[in-house]
Amino acid sequence: MLRRLSLALAVASASVAMAWAEQAPPSAKTDLVTVYQEAAANNADLAAARADYQARREVVPQARAGLLPNLSAGADLSDNRTQIDSPANTASRSGTVYQANLSQPLFRADRWFQLQAAEASSEQAALELSAIEQNLILQSAETYFAVLRAQDTLASTKAEEAAFKRQLDQANERFDVGLSDKTDVLEAQAGFDTARANRIFANRQVEDAFQALITLTNREHPALEGIEHSLPILAPTPNDAKAWVDTAAAQNLNLQASNYAVSAAEETLRQRKSGHAPTLDAVASYQKGDNDSLGFSNSGNRLPGQDPFSGDVEQRSIGLQLNIPLYSGGLTSSQVREAYQRVNQSEQLRESLRRQVVQNTRDLHRAVNTDVETVQARKQSIISNQSALEATEIGYQVGTRNIVDVLDAQRQLYNSVRTYNFARYDYILNNLRLKQAAGTLSPADLEALEQYLKSDYDPDRDFLPPDLAKAAEAQLRGNLDY
Repeated sequence: MLRRLSLALAVASASVAMAWAEQAPPSAKTDLVTVYQEAAANNADLAAARADYQARREVVPQARAGLLPNLSAGADLSDNRTQIDSPANTASRSGTVYQANLSQPLFRADRWFQLQAAEASSEQAALELSAIEQNLILQSAETYFAVLRAQDTLASTKAEEAAFKRQLDQANERFDVGLSDKTDVLEAQAGFDTARANRIFANRQVEDAFQALITLTNREHPALEGIEHSLPILAPTPNDAKAWVDTAAAQNLNLQASNYAVSAAEETLRQRKSGHAPTLDAVASYQKGDNDSLGFSNSGNRLPGQDPFSGDVEQRSIGLQLNIPLYSGGLTSSQVREAYQRVNQSEQLRESLRRQVVQNTRDLHRAVNTDVETVQARKQSIISNQSALEATEIGYQVGTRNIVDVLDAQRQLYNSVRTYNFARYDYILNNLRLKQAAGTLSPADLEALEQYLKSDYDPDRDFLPPDLAKAAEAQLRGNLDY
């Protein structure tokens, strides 16, 4: 009769939950959507990006102001002293002048194109903020599953340490009764020490992963809900790379933002060229004050019948102001050349981004398809390595295998366990990355994963699919029967 599989024994011996999981009841575990919501509400980087967007959108009213009326008002208070040498006479008078000025641009091509550029820049800023908000969805998932990955890794290293400990105890027992030499004990001790070191390092990785989660959400999370092994591992829909690339070209948020960056640069070029065009403004002014303050007290400006230094004057004017630029030291021409290069720069950056988006989309499409096969292959490798370990242990008992063979088989088994879990999480995240590249990633994608989260997930118990032990035992029995 076959002995129970070593991996099953290791899992059973490591059934005590981790300390940080014991501190909170299952109901206190945080789920994926909650992590995202808390990140959206508390993430400092996102708050900074929103403030930057609010600041950048103000360029539109600032540019529009150049096309709207400009009205100003003011007052002048002065003390005038006049001295006449012959005959000796001194006069002193205080005067106040009130004035208002109105200017309305009638033809300002440069300001019109400046407004167009500002509107394009505002749209670019809005899309860049949307891209950052979308990236937070992926960042939340990456941080969340980094914790689960670290937990599963710790669980497997704890089980591996327990298995090596049993192997060390067995080697000591065999040495004590003369069935093996000291070399077996030393080999087993080395294997156990390595497994213990790996477990210590894995424990630190769990703590680091939780710290990253705190940084993201600004809150401590004692425990997280784990992902079930029943999560469907399916190819992307549609399973056509070209369709995903076409979607990305139309909907990728960063790529759309780059289109507006080009538009803004083109409008800025038109604005610079308009520096050669004439400008036309309607201007009006109103002034009221005593006549000497407004310059009507001297004989040349004195009104008929008016005494010096006496009386108030009102002055109104309205007209058109035409300005034709002729030469500004080459400033306008230089600004036009600069704007040409900025357009060229924005177009090249857009093309570079487009190529990168296409590459990322195709790579991620291939990655998801590869992950589908990899998860199944990794799962089968656990079964095969588990059977191989059991067969090696049997061979060690009957003398056809040595302790080094057993230790190597154990290492391969637990390495296959870790690579299987890595493949699972890679599949989940690559799916989300593919949707982000295509511009379709949304919180609904996180909600879709919620149905496969377990509130009672225990990494020490659930880091392996529940059917592996039976599958490995059946494979081993079939190989022995053969």
